[in-house]
Amino acid sequence: MTGRRGHDVVVGIDPVRDWHLPLAWAADEAHRRRLPLRLVFAVPTRHDTRHDDTPGHTALRRAGADRLDQARNWVHDRQPEVDVTVDLLHGFPAPALGRAAEKARLVVLGSRHLSRTAEFFSVGSIVVPVSAQAGCPVVVVGDAEHISQQPPYVVVGLDGSSPATAALVFAFDEADLRGAALRAVCVWQPPIFMPNDEEAALKAQRALLSEATAGLSDKYPDVHVTHEVKTGHPVEELARAAECALAVVMGRRGRGGYTGLRLGSVVHGLLHRAHCPMITVPTE
Repeated sequence: MTGRRGHDVVVGIDPVRDWHLPLAWAADEAHRRRLPLRLVFAVPTRHDTRHDDTPGHTALRRAGADRLDQARNWVHDRQPEVDVTVDLLHGFPAPALGRAAEKARLVVLGSRHLSRTAEFFSVGSIVVPVSAQAGCPVVVVGDAEHISQQPPYVVVGLDGSSPATAALVFAFDEADLRGAALRAVCVWQPPIFMPNDEEAALKAQRALLSEATAGLSDKYPDVHVTHEVKTGHPVEELARAAECALAVVMGRRGRGGYTGLRLGSVVHGLLHRAHCPMITVPTE
């Protein structure tokens, strides 16, 4: 694991969507890492305060408390050794979960697989803002991990950047915890208008993979690592590589974009394209 000193796994409980997939992932991860699990449910308020006694808000609080109780009981049945707490937060979901993530080791969210436009205009959207702004790794579980794939593997996307280095450290740790292989993938996208030496470009990508993984392979001798250089569009190639993966891990990067969120186009694309849990890792 990276050097972050977070002390629990936080999972956001969706008020509408089925929460079993993200909750199962979070409970199992908390068990693997021997960490407590915190279940959070955010109740929107007009002034981000608890003092809202309107009938509608009271009903939302009661429904949230019931949802948390159901989720806690479900976790106890699945992972009885995991220490579980519940937290009924007050405020809009994205900023409330962002605050909950300040002392977390991991944040786990479910995904509705909204289009980019729908994600932007959805009032309750939390995946993009929390993934972009949380100071800890964020796991987005829209589809089940492929535990039937043998041998199991984790995919990490690399491009030589510092965010990719942070993702690689996390990916090694995750693969080691799970007894899984690690597929380190670089994607070279040929330029459209500039002449290029394809063989030289691919050779540089292979060298990048070897240099990036060298020290970590020594630290994690039980993790079998493969290096894969692919040609094409990064989102499509990484999604294809992770099609049967336990998870795909990416560094969080990018500056600007809509509302200034720091995700980067490849990460943003994979949030909507990947069919396995996706983990975004901030630069330390």
